[in-house]
Amino acid sequence: MARRANLSIFKDKAGMETLNIFEVDREVQEDNPENFKLDPRDKMSREKEEPTKSIILDETEPDRTVKIGARLTEQVKKDVMNLLKEYRGIFAWCHEDMPGIDRSVISHNLAVNEKCKPVVQKRRSFNPERSAAIKEEVSKLLAAGSIIEVKYPEWVANVVLVKKKNNQWRMCIDFTDLNKACPKDSFPLPRIDQLVDAIAGHETLSFMDAYSGYNQIKMHKPDEEKTAFTTDQGLYCYTVMPFGLKNAGATYQRLVNKMFARQIRRNMEVYVDDMLTKSVTADRHAYDLRETFDVLVKYGMKLNPAKCVFGVPFERFLGYQVHQRGIEVNPEKIQALARMVSPKTLKDVQKLTGCLASLSRFIAKSTDRCLPFFKALKKGKGIEWNEVAKKPSGP
Repeated sequence: MARRANLSIFKDKAGMETLNIFEVDREVQEDNPENFKLDPRDKMSREKEEPTKSIILDETEPDRTVKIGARLTEQVKKDVMNLLKEYRGIFAWCHEDMPGIDRSVISHNLAVNEKCKPVVQKRRSFNPERSAAIKEEVSKLLAAGSIIEVKYPEWVANVVLVKKKNNQWRMCIDFTDLNKACPKDSFPLPRIDQLVDAIAGHETLSFMDAYSGYNQIKMHKPDEEKTAFTTDQGLYCYTVMPFGLKNAGATYQRLVNKMFARQIRRNMEVYVDDMLTKSVTADRHAYDLRETFDVLVKYGMKLNPAKCVFGVPFERFLGYQVHQRGIEVNPEKIQALARMVSPKTLKDVQKLTGCLASLSRFIAKSTDRCLPFFKALKKGKGIEWNEVAKKPSGP
């Protein structure tokens, strides 16, 4: 058995060419051509989001809910619900709910090279909409104690606003200059392919996400002022580890590896701030969750209730659809490829190869089949979307 994909070009009546992807997410017999007839877009809803139900953690605050699997047996559902209510303190509903990880456990040290000259970035201007978004976010961070005012900082960076999926603004800081002065922390992150493979064979899963995960780790005190940034309201620096700092991911992984050392590979998997508790059988899940929750309480880490789901047989995790049978490709990745038109520019080919790279483990002989695309990326050559490139990459 092997996972296979068939890639081909379809031209509609208007002459528009579209890239079609066939049978990306199925295990098929190597020698059975009948398996390559269906367009996956006819069955993309084959395995949708697992049905869940919201439960109220505290009757005095009915708006505070979390999601649990709707298909759990009554006894398992009761056990998980009671456990979540017992440990409702592990959830954060706003920044003020996060005390943060104690500095005696971990803090983020920049280790700035003293030979590097500090940089004060030239201040950027923003339109009224963006300025209002910055002001609002600064107020929230000040109230939570995540930032403080600073005077005479040697390093000063600018704010960068990024549009989120919900059309709201995410405030980030341009730490480009500061990051150049910091050495690389080579602490290893888990290999995603090995991590998701380790989930296979587990009947019940719970997916957890830390609330503003990076912000739960505090900055090394002497390094706080180096994170200074400028706004219309003044100069501020972070007391917590902000997103965008070099080595922030390594620092976070070091923390969770320490926290969940006794559970990782046994009944838990962790990739930075994405956490998963797994149970071979559903009736053990409440026990495994309790072990996880006890660790969260011990270290003071808080979860984001809006991004957690408990007691489900499958869910999307690190870009894959994971469940007891193993892993499948994320349907959204198939849809993204199915909507693509034939590449016209070098950037289009780069986008195509990037999408295919994320699906490579599901495409037999993916390197051979994508060879025409890689050849098109060679420097000094123009884009030639010829018959070889258009040829279906399946057998």
